[in-house]
Amino acid sequence: MLDDTSLQSFPVTADLVHGAVELTAGERGLRPWRLPERARRQIHDDGAAKVVADPSGVRLRMRTAADRLLLQVMPLDRTVHEDPLRPAQVYDVLADGELIAQPVAEPARAGAAQDWLVDVAAACPSGRLLDGERLVEVWLPAEEPTELIAVHSDAPVEPAPEDGLRWVHHGSSISHGAVAVGAAHAWPAVAARRAGLDLVNLGFAGQAMMDQYTARAIRDLPADLLSVKLGINIVNGDTFRLRSFAPAVHGFLDTIRDGHPETPLLLMTPIWCGIHEHTPGPVDIEQVDDGGGPRSLARATGHPAEVAAGRLTLTIIREELARIAAERAAEDPHLHLVEGPALYGAEDANTHPLPDALHPDTATHRLIGERAADGPLRAVLDETARTVRAS
Repeated sequence: MLDDTSLQSFPVTADLVHGAVELTAGERGLRPWRLPERARRQIHDDGAAKVVADPSGVRLRMRTAADRLLLQVMPLDRTVHEDPLRPAQVYDVLADGELIAQPVAEPARAGAAQDWLVDVAAACPSGRLLDGERLVEVWLPAEEPTELIAVHSDAPVEPAPEDGLRWVHHGSSISHGAVAVGAAHAWPAVAARRAGLDLVNLGFAGQAMMDQYTARAIRDLPADLLSVKLGINIVNGDTFRLRSFAPAVHGFLDTIRDGHPETPLLLMTPIWCGIHEHTPGPVDIEQVDDGGGPRSLARATGHPAEVAAGRLTLTIIREELARIAAERAAEDPHLHLVEGPALYGAEDANTHPLPDALHPDTATHRLIGERAADGPLRAVLDETARTVRAS
């Protein structure tokens, strides 16, 4: 397929790639990262190193009238494909904001281990890509680190700059897009498209632990809007006690504010999660089969009585974050508290249950993203617009 002379070849350059914090030269192309090299040097946990390399939220943006479009890549970790309980690692392809295909990377030819192609047109129901020139976005898989090599198409490809405000968001696996099929379906991606924002998704599965290297990265990134969603990983990992939690939150926010003293900052509390509302962690993930095939199921291993000793639940974390936001309000009028249950609450579990008792599925990600866009994001954007007009 790479030898097809009817296709033009365009190397992937930095102006095609959006949503990455840093791009480094790989063996054959560009490798996107979601934390800078200085921060990555300070990571001494294999899980944290893995999710920082995952390209959730990273996408190519181009204008083209191509009927055939292939992305040449080099997947760097295919192990997630070997786990039948993990979602498919698809490339979400959108044309003018509409999902048109979800292809996967396939070897270009037998024996060529480094040549992988994402054939967009072949994954479209019509077998053709576009009808006239359109804005095409290709969202990389959420959990498959990848080197980007080239775009092959039957029409010119032009970079398409973002035209929205830059939104930098940090959160847990829920923000990372866990369980959702396709990174464009993670709730921050849904919210960003609906609100017209340029997303940098720093959702790190299992790693929203208020690490200072993450705070410094957010501090140093250009941003028009910031948000941090804290809590579920703290309970899942049982990593803080009540005594240490509030000072850590203050320190995390202080570091961000060193670089963004007046940027609107949303402090988001955890969405509803029944197993941890009143029961501390750590969490245990079991593999079960209740007649519908194997699946993962999360359960809390703590005991409600341990709250008296300072162990944390989601309910306590929400109370603490609300208290912290109120304490900081006088000196930080641009800090906004967002209650997670307003995006997904106990009543939503009746119609949109968490399939593993911990993570939302694709439809629930859409629900959360739409509520975030229409609620807190829209409110902050409107307030910012009023302030700009008044000045």
